[in-house]
Amino acid sequence: MSKFNNRSLPKGILILLSGLLICNACNPGAKSGDKLKGNISVSGAFALYPLTVSWAEEFKKLHPNVNIDINAGGAGKGMVDVLSGMVDLAMFSREVSIQETEKGAWKIAVARDAVFPTINVANPAYAQLKSKGLTRSQFLKLYTSSENLRWTSIGDFGSSSKINVYTRSDACGAASMWANYFDREQENLKGTGVYGDPGIAEAVKNDVNGVGFNNLIFIYNIKTNRVNDGLAIIPIDLNENGMIDPEEDFYGTMEEVMAAVRDGKYPSPPARNLYLISKGKPTNPAVKAFLEYILLKGQDVVSKAGYIKIQPETLEEQRALMGIKAEQEAVKE
Repeated sequence: MSKFNNRSLPKGILILLSGLLICNACNPGAKSGDKLKGNISVSGAFALYPLTVSWAEEFKKLHPNVNIDINAGGAGKGMVDVLSGMVDLAMFSREVSIQETEKGAWKIAVARDAVFPTINVANPAYAQLKSKGLTRSQFLKLYTSSENLRWTSIGDFGSSSKINVYTRSDACGAASMWANYFDREQENLKGTGVYGDPGIAEAVKNDVNGVGFNNLIFIYNIKTNRVNDGLAIIPIDLNENGMIDPEEDFYGTMEEVMAAVRDGKYPSPPARNLYLISKGKPTNPAVKAFLEYILLKGQDVVSKAGYIKIQPETLEEQRALMGIKAEQEAVKE
């Protein structure tokens, strides 16, 4: 039976995932006499966790004798776990470093998403921020300054209230990619460290003066297509003209922001590909079958789960890495 460690996820995500968990005994779609057996262990990025759970449940319908154990603990932990041989696959939400590649990290891109700056929706500066946004240099000061910041330190946003910045305490792709947006590293981010995507979202929701950052799936409610209660996104003033123009205003619904990431309107970083990592190209038949499923039939799950599909040419490259032949792709289509 599959195991999914979701104790650290917020209630909204738990409700979403509970709807995806399907009892094997009640699974009429399972292949009769399917011979694939084995165990797959997965660890890593919170960013990829909900989608990996969705893939695992759909894969189990086809291969009920494969057990899949998935744990979210941050991209850094996932990389350590996979390189040490503790797990078969790591969920990863930043680019793989040269040093990690030299240690045996082998990657395939499986989906795409982005990191967004967040704020408590009741923050006294939010009304002005919503119409003006922040520039890259203002974000740099907001998230890396050692000062005890107030909004007057950042700009004219109709409030002099203090700013409580929250960052990630765990080594993770979200913090890395957000810092990369203004040419910094996770270690440069200031603020109160909070563990995990769910933790930082809750911290900002519970602090009227709070700001943070989150991956897409932890900001929007996939059922309502809207931002989760208590949170808001600080829009980026991309052209730095002191206002959010219509072409920069794409945060209203989950569909709008996904389209902005897909079409390149939202910058990269903090938009990025999401990866599954193994130590060397996998040889375990169950792991290989799972990755092949993800790159074929599993791509149908991506948008439904609140993620963005990787570009067609990138998908073709990943299929080639797995040795997927044209006839297999045709079966999927």
